[in-house]
Amino acid sequence: MTQSARTTVKCQDPGDGSEDVIVDIPPDILKEMNLAVGDKLSIELVDSVIVLRPVREPNPE
Repeated sequence: MTQSARTTVKCQDPGDGSEDVIVDIPPDILKEMNLAVGDKLSIELVDSVIVLRPVREPNPE
């Protein structure tokens, strides 16, 4: 599955020393990519563009 959406967002430091980043993704993008608040994302720099991808946990069988 290849879905993509382009938008500009602001990254925020949570201020807890964790080196995590908070990214406020617009609701329409969350819905389009089937994401929810709290989902984990990978971050990668591709051709000078920051690419976020969902990190999906495998379903235990």
